[in-house]
Amino acid sequence: MKSYYKELLFEIKTRRAFVNITPEVEQCLAESLVQEGLCLKRQRLAGFPVSETYPMQE
Repeated sequence: MKSYYKELLFEIKTRRAFVNITPEVEQCLAESLVQEGLCLKRQRLAGFPVSETYPMQE
């Protein structure tokens, strides 16, 4: 079983903001060389919801 871990940090200037993390997640998927499986994203701080689904690249 392959796994890949990468921590992404985002700084925002306001208390709340929408941040499109799609390009960073797609780059991580390309770097990982994982062909199939799940892409799990989680936040370190409460109150930072992440709700996106990514199909694995072929």
